[in-house]
Amino acid sequence: MSAAIACGQQWVGPAAVRLDGLFGQMLAANRGGRLSHFIVDEDSPSISIFGQAHKCRNQEGDWYGEHAGKWLSATARAVAQGGQPQLEANLRRVADWLVSQQDDDGYLGNYAADRRFTVPQPPRPESWNGEPALRTWDIWTHSYLVLGFLETWRALGEVRYLQAACRIADLCWQALESGIDITTLGNHHGMSATVLLDPAADLYLVTGEPRYLALAEKILQQANANPRLALLDKALAGEDAAFIATGKAYQLCWNLVGLAKLYKATGKDEYRVAVDALWNNIRTHHLTLGGGPWGGVAHRSREVFNAPRTFFPQAYVETCSVLAWMQLNRELLAITGHARHADELERTAYNDLLAAMAPDGEDWCYYTFPNGKRVHTTYWRCCKSSGAMAVEELPQVAYGTTADGSLRVNLYGAGQATLHHAEAGAVTLQQQTRYPFDGRITLQVTPENRATFGIGLRIPAWAGDARIRVNGIEVPVQAGADGFVQLQRQWQAGDSIAVVLPMQPQLQRAANVNVQESRAPDGSPVAQEVLRWEYAGLTYGPLVYATTLIDGYKTDETVKLPAGDPAQWLRVGEDTGEGAPLTMQLECRAPLRFEPYYRCGGRVHGAWRLTWLSLAPTP
Repeated sequence: MSAAIACGQQWVGPAAVRLDGLFGQMLAANRGGRLSHFIVDEDSPSISIFGQAHKCRNQEGDWYGEHAGKWLSATARAVAQGGQPQLEANLRRVADWLVSQQDDDGYLGNYAADRRFTVPQPPRPESWNGEPALRTWDIWTHSYLVLGFLETWRALGEVRYLQAACRIADLCWQALESGIDITTLGNHHGMSATVLLDPAADLYLVTGEPRYLALAEKILQQANANPRLALLDKALAGEDAAFIATGKAYQLCWNLVGLAKLYKATGKDEYRVAVDALWNNIRTHHLTLGGGPWGGVAHRSREVFNAPRTFFPQAYVETCSVLAWMQLNRELLAITGHARHADELERTAYNDLLAAMAPDGEDWCYYTFPNGKRVHTTYWRCCKSSGAMAVEELPQVAYGTTADGSLRVNLYGAGQATLHHAEAGAVTLQQQTRYPFDGRITLQVTPENRATFGIGLRIPAWAGDARIRVNGIEVPVQAGADGFVQLQRQWQAGDSIAVVLPMQPQLQRAANVNVQESRAPDGSPVAQEVLRWEYAGLTYGPLVYATTLIDGYKTDETVKLPAGDPAQWLRVGEDTGEGAPLTMQLECRAPLRFEPYYRCGGRVHGAWRLTWLSLAPTP
């Protein structure tokens, strides 16, 4: 094993966590839907493309090979939790067959010999726009395969899966050592290939093999040497995420996951500073109300970060970028231990992730829109596998432990976890709650032995006036440096923590502002606002709310909000089990009814969801 830096949090073993409630429903649907049906054996279309007969003649060069590694990763995590015998049998069969198709040199892609990443490509033309001369997703596919085999090894414990991952990485190392520049092997100025940084760093953290650390650092060096990408230099200089390479949200966030792991492997502070800078930039300028990275405004691609401070309710969230953003927050939560990353994980999971998922766990939206129609995507689309992976992230990040032995509750929702403490032994934390629909949480604490230790509770950023009682006695709600409220005491079986997170409808505002730039007579720059569009939306606790088509047919409505306290005209209705409706009482029109965004209009193909309403201009 490598000597990685000490982490802010360490994760609990997957078999020790059970999520019920809304997260539990998501996991059950995922495992009974996508993971059970999309891939079952070597004849499944997304696996058979790795067969020798297919790949020896394949010239298409697209990204379909990614599904194999994504399915391995998600299914292995499900299997590691236990109680999935059929998924375990399918996982073993598919992984073994893939290993049997691996070439002697380690290659396990699905491209003909002349299209593989090991073959140098022609020089870039002067008009190069970021696409490789021979468009191929070979490195991308292999990156997911390495991650998939690593998770399969963790779940099943059989060394041949780790060896398959290592052989892929060895081949990648040989290719880069031969003089191939990795940024020529993927589009978006190389970002679709430099994602290899993540599995390379992961392999080093697992094996301690110096070659994989060298591979990770070489990838970063080549990514930084590409002037359009310049990943490290631009991040350290404070560049906006939209202007790094093409600003592709999915690829950039995945690159940052790799950079975060490389920081864990090396402790080089500039890596942490770079990741933090871009995380803060994305968090401040590039997320929807539901927590997903978004694009699609004006000339920018639907999957590319919007220009900073740009707002448009019909912009897009790609479900793949939701996965990468959640994984980035997972890594930063592990590194820093700070509650802000758990806040982002929860916000994204309960809103934009869940909003993309159909109740059957089979269908997914490629894109979700704050204001737009729900559209379930087609068979091969990447986002269906990304969504399935993102759901399986939830058990791992729900609870954690710190270096001093404290326990952490990162995500709220019914369920339980068994964590280990040096003196207390096994400590079971059981959450009884209707969260996210209700802010009352009861946490039953059952240590194996009476002992003194800390339990850290996250107070979400939206929750004002939170209250905590231990065995009926109120305790101060004061967050520590990591953003958690630390309850340090001697714990014994039968102890109970009651958390109250008061939920009130909250009015959210956003604006899209057009400015005219000019210069004053003295030559100094002047920016004059020439047009402003303002919008209002609603949240209730951790949930974003939305309404359906206005009056049954309108995709937008301009409203004039009443003056005074919003509590006077935002009414909370009766909660029948899955979130109370909110009613906006307006003077200008009939009341408007809002419900949780993820289920607004029914979780069916074609349903409309409107998060933002246009506001009447002020005189």
